[in-house]
Amino acid sequence: MGFTIGGIREMRSGTRRRGRAAGATAVAEYTGLWGWAVAPGARAAAGVCSCGDTACAAPGAHPLDFAGEVPPGATLDMASDAWAEVPGASMLLPAGRSFDVLDVPEAAGRRALVRMERMGLPLGPVSVTPTGRTQFFVAPGAAAGLPGLLYRMGWDDADLDLRALGRGAYVTAPPSDLGGLGPVRWLRPPVPDTAAAPPQARLLLGTLAYICHRW
Repeated sequence: MGFTIGGIREMRSGTRRRGRAAGATAVAEYTGLWGWAVAPGARAAAGVCSCGDTACAAPGAHPLDFAGEVPPGATLDMASDAWAEVPGASMLLPAGRSFDVLDVPEAAGRRALVRMERMGLPLGPVSVTPTGRTQFFVAPGAAAGLPGLLYRMGWDDADLDLRALGRGAYVTAPPSDLGGLGPVRWLRPPVPDTAAAPPQARLLLGTLAYICHRW
């Protein structure tokens, strides 16, 4: 099945082939190097989602219902074959398997990241979105355990713009575009150790909660 934005193919064939190859290489890096599944995602232009649903609740930020995931461990050839079926798709990473995500405002997240690095805290991958959010990749289970962790740390009744994304949620993978607003970027890209075993949320949560509370 071909993939279009708003029903109109927006790329010439040569550009589409180059984009497809680059996309397949990026997918293969996520699956082969970091051991993460990648789901082909919708794209958006001018607020219109490529899924064709005019009432789409997440334009350009959800998996395509007709396309299967590329599994962890997929090779470049496997990724190329899969991505050839969805030219132009964005790359989405399923949370709740290899990682959960702590999602905070960008300014607070950047400030917290600097403090964590100075403190020598263990850190996993960290991304920043065009919607102004910083996303810290942490060990699976953070989403389910967040209320209890905040309670034990004394932040349960604080007004914090901090949430955890777990099983059933997807995050847009750099350098894919998010909702037609621009690309997601890495502040700290994955490396083998942190991709396979990101830190426990409790190791970062105190700093994140403190910075978010003050922000």
